[in-house]
Order: sequence, then structure tokens, then C-alpha cells
Amino acid sequence: MEEILRQGLVILRATWKHRHLGMLVAWVVGAVAAGIILRIPDRYEASARIFVDTQSILKPLMSGLAVQPNVEQQVMMLSRTLISRPNVEKLIRMADLDLELKGKAQQDALVDELTKTLKIQSIGRDNLYTVNYRDTDPAKAQRVVQALVSIFVESSLGDKRQDSESARKFIDDQIKNYEKKLVEAENRLKEFKLKNIDLQTDSGKSSVDQLSGLTTELNRSRLALREAENSRDAMRRQIVGEEPVLLPESSGGSDSGVSLPEIDGRIDTQKRNLDTLLQRYTEQHPDVVGARRLIKDLEEQKRQELLARKKFAAANPGSSVSNNPVYQQLKVSLAESEANVASLRARVSEYESRLKRTTDLLRTQPLLEAEYTQLNRDYDINKKNYEQLVSRRESAELSGDLEAAGSGADFRLIDPPRASKTPVAPNRLLLLPAGLLIALAAGLFVAFAASQLRPVFFDGKTLRDTTGLPLLGTVSLIRNESRRLKERASLRRFLLATAGLFVAYGAGIAVLTFFAQRTAGA
Repeated sequence: MEEILRQGLVILRATWKHRHLGMLVAWVVGAVAAGIILRIPDRYEASARIFVDTQSILKPLMSGLAVQPNVEQQVMMLSRTLISRPNVEKLIRMADLDLELKGKAQQDALVDELTKTLKIQSIGRDNLYTVNYRDTDPAKAQRVVQALVSIFVESSLGDKRQDSESARKFIDDQIKNYEKKLVEAENRLKEFKLKNIDLQTDSGKSSVDQLSGLTTELNRSRLALREAENSRDAMRRQIVGEEPVLLPESSGGSDSGVSLPEIDGRIDTQKRNLDTLLQRYTEQHPDVVGARRLIKDLEEQKRQELLARKKFAAANPGSSVSNNPVYQQLKVSLAESEANVASLRARVSEYESRLKRTTDLLRTQPLLEAEYTQLNRDYDINKKNYEQLVSRRESAELSGDLEAAGSGADFRLIDPPRASKTPVAPNRLLLLPAGLLIALAAGLFVAFAASQLRPVFFDGKTLRDTTGLPLLGTVSLIRNESRRLKERASLRRFLLATAGLFVAYGAGIAVLTFFAQRTAGA
């Protein structure tokens, strides 16, 4: 600790040795600083206050019906982004500042200056905003603030209506697009349903249930067919030993009145079966088509039988056969059996066809259902988006009408632009003491630097420690009266120079204070 104190004293003694040089530098720096401070041009401040009223009676009434932007946030964002290069260039034209410009470089410099100096500040939460600008010309400062206030009010959400129109146009285009997509999805879904109509099961039954039911009905039909065929074969064996009745020649040329019980019975049976089928199915149903074909074949068989009997009777004019009732009854029963077998065969064929279609459908049903689900999902998505867009378009129209009704922000000029009568900058009463401190600091630094450039040893220990050489002895300075007077005179000059520096700055501060009070009183 003692060593630190000793070194500090050594530095102070060395600096004190060059005090006159330091004071000279302090005077020079102080004079330069005072000159600079006094030559700084006065700057006047123009300001204005704006109140933004964001409350509207329509706002709570239209809540949930129309899109209502956050006006407070928009105003805050506007206040932060208003000072942009395009707005500043517009401000220059409005304030006639471009009349003083002589080139693009000066215009760019002015734009940069205004961008840095223009200020828009919010005052608390009361939606109050202040616009400030400082310039050497108070009239110019007032014009700039007036122009900025006009831009602020005009830009107040002025683009909101344009944004609303753009949003409405965009929504209309999207509605047309989704309307087209919705129609296409509907057509694809309709075509799929028509193409795969078998996918839609009857009575809510699944394809598996239909397959099981068709299999059961097919087995029953096949069993009935086998029983009918067995019965028919038995009748054929019974009729082998019986004799038919030949048609005599005297029956005439017309066959319409001739009766063949074995064939007529079959025809009547098939006609009754056809009537029953027509009550259940259409003309295109396989059972109906098969029944009509069988009736036509039986009628052709009857015609051929009649023709054959006529030929036989003509070849055997003397033949006569007595009527055989057993034979006729067997023929009728055989005809009914043949008709029943034919009907059962048609039924078996129809059930086999249905079973095949159902089986094929069951194999492809997962793919068809997946495709149907995809088509239905696309349709639902397009429908949902379309309905949402239509709803938003209505909301956008209401929002536009709400804006037209003036439900946005209302800008009110509380304090019109006004320039201060007295300069607000620079604050010379503050700058002068700062200049004095800078001058003293500069003098002290120069004195210290000189002591380090031309070091002086004030005691033997410092000399020995610095050089590392042994100290042989020391010679003390003997101060006589003449030297004491000389040192006192030097100290007085230093003190007078220091006091003069303080007095000069103090006088400057006093003069500035006097003029400031005089200007304020005026």
C-alpha cells in the first residue's frame, strides 16, 4: 500500500512539474470548445398533438358479424412506420423544401436528415401522439410538422378500404374457383354412383349378407330343379307305353281351334307364370325373357305337331284311333313338368348370374369403397371451403360497409403545429461546463503525457529501482530566498491562469443565463 502511495505521489509531482504546459493546453482547448459551442446554430422545435379515437358505437353492435381489425394496433404500427422514405419525400414536396434543393445528392441528404430527426411518440395509453421536429428555422420546422400531421391523418388507415376491396376480389376469385371444383367433385361422385350402382345394397344389407342369401336361394333352386327333372323323367317313362291320338284329316286347314292338351297345358302354365313374373319384374328381367321364349317355343312345337299329324292323317286316310285319356293326361302332366323344369332352369341361371356379380363386387368392393370415400372426402372439403368463402365474403362486405360508416379511427388535432419562440437546442448552459471539464481534462492529460515523455526522478529510490544501478549518493537542493520568490511567482501565475479559465467560463454561463431569462420574459 505504501508503495502504491509513493508511486502515486511521484506521478503527481511529475505532472505538477509540467502544470504550465497543461494549463496552456487547457486554455487553448477551452477557447476552442467555447467557440464551437457558441457557434452551434440555434434549433427551434415545432410540435403538434393528435388524438386517435378508436371507439365506435357500431363496434359492439357488429361484433361477430363483421371482421373488425385491431384499430389500436394499426395506429401504433402506422406511427412507427410513417417515417419512411416515400412519406418523407412527399413531406418535402408538401413543405416546399424541394425549392431549396439543387440536386439529387442534396435531396438524399435532406431525406436522411429528416428521417433521423422527425419523431412521432405515443403518450401513455390515451391514444395521444406527438409530432416533433427541430430546425434552425422555426417557420420551416412548423411547415414540416404541418405536412407530417397531414400525412399522418391522411394515411390513417386510408389503405384499409383498398385492402378490403382487394380481399373481396380475392375471395370472389376463390369462390369461383371452388365452385368449379365443387361441380367437378359432384359430377365425379354422381358418375361413380351410376357406374357402381351395385355397390348400393338393398334394404341396407351388406354384400356379404346378399352373397349368403343368394347362395341359399341358388341351392334351393338347384334342389327344386333336380326334383322337377326327376319327376319329368318318371312321366316320360310312364308315357312310353301309351298310344297317342292322331289328328283326323277333317280337322280343316285352320289350327287355331285345334286343341293339343299336352302342349296347350304347358302354354297356359307358362302364360300364368309370365303374368306372375310381370307383377314382380320388368320386361328386361331374365325370368320374363325366358318365359316369353319358352311360350314361343311351345307355340312353335304345337304348330309342328299339328302339321305332322295332318301329314300322317293324309298318308293314312283310313286310320282312326280312339281317344286315349291316360295318354292325354300324361302328356299334359309332362308338359307341365317340362314348363316347371324350364322355369327352374331360368331361375337357377339367374341366381348363378347374380351370385357371380355379387362375388365380383365383393372382391372389388374395398377398392370401390376406398375410391368412393376419397371422392366423398374431396366433395366435402370443396363444399366446406366453398361455404366458408361465401360466409367470409359476406363478412367482408359487412366490414366494408362498416368502414364506410366511419367506424374506424377518428383523428383529432388537439394542438396544431406550433414552433417554439426560443431555441430548444443547443443547451449552452450545459455544454459550457462540459467544455470546461474537457479543457481541464485535456490540460491534465498533456501534463501527464509530458511527464512520461521526459521523466524526472525526485528521490534516490525511484532512480535506483528504475535503472537497477547502485546509488552512490544524493545532492539536496538548497532553496534560497530568490528561488522561493521565483517558485511563488510561478504558482501565482498558474493559479491566476486557472482562475481566469474558470472566470471566463463562469462569465459566459452568466451572460447566457441572462439572455435566456430575457428572451423568456419577452
